[in-house]
Amino acid sequence: MSDEATTNRRISVSDIKARKGGRPLACLTAYSKPMAQWLDPHIDLLLVGDSLAMVIYGLETTRGVSLDAMINHGAAVIRGSERACVIVDLPHGTYEESPELALASSQRVMAETGAQGIKLEGGVEMADTIRQLTENGIPVLGHIGLLPQKAESRGGFRIQGKDDEGWKQVFEDARAVDEAGAFAIVIEGTVEALAREITEAVSVPTIGIGASPACDGQILVTEDTLGLFSDFTPKFVKRYAELGGVVENAAKAYAEDVHERRFPELVHCFGVPKDKGN
Repeated sequence: MSDEATTNRRISVSDIKARKGGRPLACLTAYSKPMAQWLDPHIDLLLVGDSLAMVIYGLETTRGVSLDAMINHGAAVIRGSERACVIVDLPHGTYEESPELALASSQRVMAETGAQGIKLEGGVEMADTIRQLTENGIPVLGHIGLLPQKAESRGGFRIQGKDDEGWKQVFEDARAVDEAGAFAIVIEGTVEALAREITEAVSVPTIGIGASPACDGQILVTEDTLGLFSDFTPKFVKRYAELGGVVENAAKAYAEDVHERRFPELVHCFGVPKDKGN
């Protein structure tokens, strides 16, 4: 359990930022109130990620989720958590066009969810947007390296920084996001040595996913870690449970009980004399 999780207040973005070079940040995704309740006592930062497009809605990419959907899930996570810092992804199409659009989207997220900040993808090209958001009181979690929202237009889900040009670009993205005022930076799908170098170079915490153990924190999709999402398992995921099989076995046992009229029993019914219900 994190140090902040033992206090009586919610972890702030300032708390997250202060963890640079200190105790690593444990971060996971959450999309619902029940999941947030289970994770909250142990996790420093809960990300309401646009990965819910694939995990919850079965879409092929993260690009099909709306701002309204992100707000609904973000509000649910806030209701289910008390201590973790909650950050909500800005979905594709709600911030890239202009800083003004990004600000309007972010203000909706903050007002309608109560989240502590937003996350957006992009480096150098998003620096002005990040700067405008932070200057207007919107805390921003940056996201560089592999960018899921842009993967289709960039040749798919490819590891970043493998060649000199790619290395330089991701490093410059990190610098730009840091200087623009982000309170932390997610580094995804990036060669380990580059993620390590970025962590040493920037002034804010880095949060790795398929990056480096040297990052100031780590994040994974919760359903991946619990064995609840089996469409594919990325190399960087460590499974801590196989709950998918538990759910399937429970469903099988329930169906058999119903088919064989073993459920419900009278004890599960209303208006039954107590002796018969027992």
